[in-house]
Amino acid sequence: MAKKKSSAQKRHRQSEERRLRNKSVKSSVRTSAKKFVILAHKSERGTAGIGDAEIALKDMIKKIDTAAQKGIIKKNTAARKKSRMQRLFNSIKTAQ
Repeated sequence: MAKKKSSAQKRHRQSEERRLRNKSVKSSVRTSAKKFVILAHKSERGTAGIGDAEIALKDMIKKIDTAAQKGIIKKNTAARKKSRMQRLFNSIKTAQ
């Protein structure tokens, strides 16, 4: 008689795949946030244009929204991160 694989093994395999997928999305969100902050501080000092920071901000917001829509980060966490970064961008924009 053939042995059946248990549903627990399948569940474990599925959760491992999801964990790795979620990990990569979270990592890309963090990376894009770091890129934006670096560009924002560079444009504040005058070594980079504010347009570069604006492009990085839009990219970061897109990644955060995607992660929140997929349920990888919570909706309020996404809103908080976007708000903080937008506030940083606005302060740099008004300073110039």
